Amino acid sequence: MGKFMKTGKVVLVLNGRFAGRKAVIVKNYDEGTTEKPYGHALVAGIDRYPRKITKSMGKKKQKDRSKLKSFLKIYNFNHLMPTRYSVDVNLDRAIDLIYIFGLFQILC
Repeated sequence: MGKFMKTGKVVLVLNGRFAGRKAVIVKNYDEGTTEKPYGHALVAGIDRYPRKITKSMGKKKQKDRSKLKSFLKIYNFNHLMPTRYSVDVNLDRAIDLIYIFGLFQILC
């Protein structure tokens, strides 16, 4: 069976603070690293989704309900459930920004 946890794969987070949230794999490490000797992936996802808006709501309330919150985290493959969907977006730029701002060292 081939490897299916690849960059751009849409996954559901199963454990932890973001359990039940949808995310996309930004970079995967099938064989692991020296610090984490197991398969894991850097995922970016949505923590807080936008809520429903109606016509009767004021502009401020519409603005507040339209906000979303994202997260960036490293997960063990056991804590991710892949879906049949994948995103065809070039995530190389996102990986470069993560290294530039030093977020990768904080996450590891």
